[in-house]
Amino acid sequence: MDDIIVLSITESLKKMGLKDIPYVEIEVPPHDHMGDLSTPIAMSLAKIFKKPPIKIAEEIIGLLPNKSVFSKIEVAGGGFINFSFSKDFLVESFKSILLKRDKVLFRNIGSGKKIQIEFISANPTGPLHLGHGRGGATGNALANILRVLGFEVEKEYYINDAGRQVRLLGLSVFAKYKQILGVDYPFPIDGYRGYYVEDIAKKIIKDFGSRYIEKSFDEVSDFFIDYSYNTVMDWIREDLKDFGIMFDTWQSERELYRTHLVEETIQYLKNNNLVYEKDGALWFESTRFGDDKDRVMIKSDGEYTYFTSDIAYHKNKLDRNFDVLINIWGADHHGYISRIKAVIEALGYSKEKLHILLVQMVTLLRKGRPVQMSKRSGEFITLREVINEVGPDITKFIFLTRRPDSQLEFDLDVVKAQSSENPVFYVQYAYARINSIFVFAEEKGIKIDNVSDDIDFNMLNSDEELKMMKKILLFPMIMVKAARTYEPHRITFYLQEISSIFHSYYNKFRVITDDVKLTKARLALCDAIRFVL
Repeated sequence: MDDIIVLSITESLKKMGLKDIPYVEIEVPPHDHMGDLSTPIAMSLAKIFKKPPIKIAEEIIGLLPNKSVFSKIEVAGGGFINFSFSKDFLVESFKSILLKRDKVLFRNIGSGKKIQIEFISANPTGPLHLGHGRGGATGNALANILRVLGFEVEKEYYINDAGRQVRLLGLSVFAKYKQILGVDYPFPIDGYRGYYVEDIAKKIIKDFGSRYIEKSFDEVSDFFIDYSYNTVMDWIREDLKDFGIMFDTWQSERELYRTHLVEETIQYLKNNNLVYEKDGALWFESTRFGDDKDRVMIKSDGEYTYFTSDIAYHKNKLDRNFDVLINIWGADHHGYISRIKAVIEALGYSKEKLHILLVQMVTLLRKGRPVQMSKRSGEFITLREVINEVGPDITKFIFLTRRPDSQLEFDLDVVKAQSSENPVFYVQYAYARINSIFVFAEEKGIKIDNVSDDIDFNMLNSDEELKMMKKILLFPMIMVKAARTYEPHRITFYLQEISSIFHSYYNKFRVITDDVKLTKARLALCDAIRFVL
């Protein structure tokens, strides 16, 4: 429905002498009495036309073509233009959706544009936690939305396997290995103490016995680091597989060093006078590109910082010719945004090429109280534990019921309850109810194989039926907005809203009636909702 408004307004603006037509934002008004759709375009044009927004809105309305598709057009407070569609237009548009389905519901706005989404990218030093799961659900859903709308999407996991943390994991496992075998060996003060460290150590003992009991860590560091890291990565891959997330590429930080990309990147920055030496360290001059301070790349002792390989990694991404880069990070990385944006600009690209989405942590609730500890580990709750308890699909849906940058409470009791308070059940129950309607219809000998001219959608007159029809017609716009704003939660919001309207309708009306024409119209409406769900 939004497309007819955009086209009409575009024609009006051309008649008003505007050559460069701006993006026409279309919104769903907060209340039904405000119309079906609304636009603030007149307010954004006030400076250009040097007129009050209300005057501009009135002029736009006066020049609109296709007025017959609207039952009412009015100017609201401040200059909003509110549109209400005629029933004839709704019926014809709805029939088009039923006939063409995918071609109408999923617009090809991507046209093959290449987008890379890098998400989760958890350090390979322990199992995935709920924050990783939420980032994973966000990235995976966004990739699915973009792909169905015509974008070429690559999902990537960046493995931070070259830094101090991976070495510390190996040392932690080595210390635990010694201790299990009865050696009085000190555990590193800042080592990893999770249950999984002991699990890895026991696995080494099972596979190799006491072969390394007399060795120092320096003698066997490569083995313990690689064994520990690979074990954790196997767990991560298995968890993601069971969570329904498959990555297209896995990019190793070690590989950036092995292929000399890090050194080549440093040389590139030197050649372009983007770095300088101070106090024996190498600094990236990020303040030139809007960062609040310059950043160390190589410390005075010769150690490379994480930032150095991150620069190389983003250069690697840019060299792969993606049109858009999307990074999904934990909210604790907020302070890292300005320096990475500075890197993008220093490498010769617009900062707008990179979009960074921040994901807040998840609070797990049981019986209304936060669950602080895992029963098994005595530490953080793992993604695996939640998947095992409630299932992967429910977990992903709940992660998408809030904006990713807002706090999320994951109530285990609610998501397992069969009630309207459970958003997953609420949507699934709508789908199940529609299926049961069609089973009953088939028992009565009624079938809707295709939408033909003998279905009279003008018989759908109740408020709920018209609301559902309009809601289905809004689906293409919601999908496009979710893609353009990188906000997949818009889809779960939509699904909950249309499910709510359907449940209200189901409780008030019978779909299968003695009136065959009315029954067929209602079945076709239910079928459209089922397709969207």
